[in-house]
Amino acid sequence: MAHIPDGVLSAPVLVTGAILAAGGIAIGLRKLDERAIPRTGLLAAAAFAGSLLAVPVGPTSVHLLLSGLLGILIGTAAFPAMGVALFLQALLFGFGGLTTLGVNLVNVALPGVVLGLLLGPAIRATTRPTLRMGLAAVVGGGAVLGTGALVALSLAVSASAYTPVASILLATYLPLAVGEAFITAVIVAFLARVSPDALRPVLS
Repeated sequence: MAHIPDGVLSAPVLVTGAILAAGGIAIGLRKLDERAIPRTGLLAAAAFAGSLLAVPVGPTSVHLLLSGLLGILIGTAAFPAMGVALFLQALLFGFGGLTTLGVNLVNVALPGVVLGLLLGPAIRATTRPTLRMGLAAVVGGGAVLGTGALVALSLAVSASAYTPVASILLATYLPLAVGEAFITAVIVAFLARVSPDALRPVLS
């Protein structure tokens, strides 16, 4: 899945991932308003809990990432939120590794943040529920596919021997992308109906 273990990736990939992850966390913390800390903590807990429900798919397993939802609701703060979740998953359950934490964080958080920033304003601005759900589904499903592509890229760049495995691994993300698209659309539609302010990131 998205949790690449220790001892798999090359040193340049690990270093690049660590630098990008540190930059993402720094930006997320700098832009995070103190009023959004409870929301960020709640979403970090949701991402952590979602990872515990793993479903076997082929040679690997899949679980909810919720990175698209985090990208919509908290923007760049998804980096520190997902960072905490991934760190605890590696420490407590052995999901991924500590040396690969930076790469794993970038692979999981970056697609959701990018799509959330791109389509989030349209999701919040539209008055058409169907369009809002469609855009949210694109963010949720697209974030998963983006994570799959980055995981495959991380493996392929580290060693050419991983290229066949990376291609197969990417295919396992397709059912998860469909599921996350649906879940993200439903949650966004619910929040828009009962608490529209929850869709507006509180940033400093």
